[in-house]
Amino acid sequence: HCCSVILLTFQTNILTELKNWKLNLVQHHKLQMRQEKEKHDAQVKQLQNEMENLKELLHTYEISISRKDEVITNLTKALEKQKERLEVMKKFALWRIQHVKAKQEEYAIRMADKHFQTVLLKKVWAAWRSVSEERWKEKVTRACQLRAEDICVQLTNDFEAKIAELTASLEQTKAEVLRLHGERDHYEDTMKKAFMRGVCALNLEAMNMFQSK
Repeated sequence: HCCSVILLTFQTNILTELKNWKLNLVQHHKLQMRQEKEKHDAQVKQLQNEMENLKELLHTYEISISRKDEVITNLTKALEKQKERLEVMKKFALWRIQHVKAKQEEYAIRMADKHFQTVLLKKVWAAWRSVSEERWKEKVTRACQLRAEDICVQLTNDFEAKIAELTASLEQTKAEVLRLHGERDHYEDTMKKAFMRGVCALNLEAMNMFQSK
């Protein structure tokens, strides 16, 4: 009976220990579960916060992408307008070049016609001038001959008159020279006589002075 009591007590103690161990295990499990749940909740909250941040970032990216799309659209439209403008300018430049070429061709044709007319007029003018110069030379030669003959006759008459005038002047000059020669001879003779009279007077005066002394 005593052994039965001991076994029962031992069994009871074992069951109590098992029960306590079970309770401790359950409590420990619950604590671990609560800790894991708290960690899970914290991770979930952190993930939610990260998701919110990612949503905001995504929204920002969407706005940025939308703006970029708008900018790209505006740039595309501007490029299209620029392309259209370049096409218009290209067409205008081609038209202008063709217009200038047409003007240049027209001007070249007009200048060629003008040059042809000028050359033709020069040839006609040269031919007419050649004929006119020949006629003019003949007229001038004839007129020069007649004028030369008249001038020769006039010069001959003038020279003969001048010769006659110079001859008369020469004769008059010769007569004047002869008169001047006569006057010079008379003057020299008078001077000699006066000198001789002066010399004689001086001699007489000297003789008187010597005699008085």
